[in-house]
This record gives sequence, C-alpha cells and structure tokens, in this order.
Amino acid sequence: MQINTLKVNAKKKRKTIGRGGRKGTYSGRGNKGQKARTGAHIDPLFEGGRSTLIDHMKKKRGFTSRQIKPVAIQFSLIEKKMKDGETITLESLMKVGIIDKIKAPKVKIIGRGETQKKFTFSQDILMSQSAKKSFGKSSKKIEKKEKK
Repeated sequence: MQINTLKVNAKKKRKTIGRGGRKGTYSGRGNKGQKARTGAHIDPLFEGGRSTLIDHMKKKRGFTSRQIKPVAIQFSLIEKKMKDGETITLESLMKVGIIDKIKAPKVKIIGRGETQKKFTFSQDILMSQSAKKSFGKSSKKIEKKEKK
C-alpha cells in the first residue's frame, strides 16, 4: 500500500433545512412559534406554562429532624432484668432483650426510684437527670472509656 493509492473519504455534508429540496416550506418545524425560530432553546423542565408535578404535591408542614433520637429505657426495667454488679453496655442490653439492634444506635435511661443493685455503666449510655440522681444516692459507678 502506497500513499498515492489511498482514498480519502469526504465528510458527509451537513443537513440544511428549509433551503429547497424535499423538506418544503416549514422544513419539519411546523407553523410559527418558539420552536420554529432559529436558535430556539426551551428548558427541558418547562411544561408550557402549567404548574409542575412537584408544585401540585402536598406540602408537609413543620420540621422533621434527621437526627436519630435515643431509645428510652425505664430504670425499673434494668433493675428487673440485669444482675447485681453487672456492667451495662449496648451489647449487654441486647443480650438480655431490652433493646433491638435495629432501633438502638443510642440508649437513654430514664426514670426515678431507688435501687439495691450496683451497676457500672459504659460511656455510650445516656442518662436523664433523675436517673443520675438515683445512682448518686445509691453510690453507683459510671465508667468512662478513654478515646483512642
């Protein structure tokens, strides 16, 4: 194969609309209007002046927080199901069946009352003010994990 035997394929001619030929007067653009004009651009989301589907949807009033709220556990339930001197963590509460794994990213202990049992709580368990007071009276420990 030599250079002089090579054939150069010419580029295909661009389609011209409305300049004679088979397309005719309106050249497939229809009669008048915005789309018939040269350089017409219409926003793809434009619906011809009517309200969009989103505008017709119901609006929910108020505010819904996306923050996950802790699961509230009554102090009396822990008193019944947990043993004396036990360390209370999310895993131990799941083992006993007080919380589900699905629902409990955080746990908060609420409620009043005295207890005869002594518990040790891990740092990831939250407590209400009344629960903290009841633990303070019965000399309970709160274990805090050190961050690595």
